[in-house]
Amino acid sequence: MPVKFSSSQTTFVKGKGRVTTHSYIKQQSKEDLIKYINDGQKNKVKQKCRNELVRRGIDIVWKTPTEL
Repeated sequence: MPVKFSSSQTTFVKGKGRVTTHSYIKQQSKEDLIKYINDGQKNKVKQKCRNELVRRGIDIVWKTPTEL
């Protein structure tokens, strides 16, 4: 199973019934992943974001707030 970014959401669509939408981490943009690493609260999801960036070949450079 692919890694999820957040929980699945089920919505009701008239004529179709229930439709489930999944948010997998591989569907998220690089900017969304970096933003969650900086501002997110759950350490487990932060690690998932770091792993996805490494999988994509993006190097993470850590800077202190005074270097910005």
